Amino acid sequence: MELLEGIETRQSWRAFKATPIPKDILRRICRAAANSPSYTNTQPWEVAVVTGKKRTELSKILYDLTDANTPPNPDFPRARDWPPELEKRAREHGAGRFQAAGVARDNEQQRKELQLRNFEFYGAPCAIFLFLDKALGQWSIYDMGLFTQNLILAAHSFGLGSCPQAGLANYPDAVRRCLGIAASKRLLIGISMGYPDPEAAINTYRSQKVAPDAFVRWYS
Repeated sequence: MELLEGIETRQSWRAFKATPIPKDILRRICRAAANSPSYTNTQPWEVAVVTGKKRTELSKILYDLTDANTPPNPDFPRARDWPPELEKRAREHGAGRFQAAGVARDNEQQRKELQLRNFEFYGAPCAIFLFLDKALGQWSIYDMGLFTQNLILAAHSFGLGSCPQAGLANYPDAVRRCLGIAASKRLLIGISMGYPDPEAAINTYRSQKVAPDAFVRWYS
């Protein structure tokens, strides 16, 4: 896959086939992402690749916590307010996902079921969790974003799909306990990864991107 084509065709998938990902492919994806730039070459990323029985165990833990309405306690607090234009995009995005999944916005039960699919990793056989040391500052979060993008683009090149999910970081203490991760490591995000199911209704939705003229200013 040509690089520009990969960037332009990447999308987030929310339904996957159960087909396992060969471990050598996962290693190659991580190796490619390791080439990401970082501030003074600090390479702050720490990665947990979760498959098999451990994936099933962690899925149940996160599912049950969410189903019980346990208050989230993410290491990185979520934004509470957005500028109006960004808020509009987020609402339109949510509405598009609900429509594709056949979920009525006023149906609380359907919305809860859709939310819980996050913690089943949308059926993906692999979940990847990204950590960084709590001693690191905000600049390292930027580095983690670069790493995440390269990780999901590398997966795309192998015909895999992915979905970065902030919700998978709602209960970092539970994730750390399950995986034996030190308390000094902050959980930034989780990523579901697998072979996408193109026939799933939810996968017919694709978020709309803003055209460059809306955010680029040219100076000469």
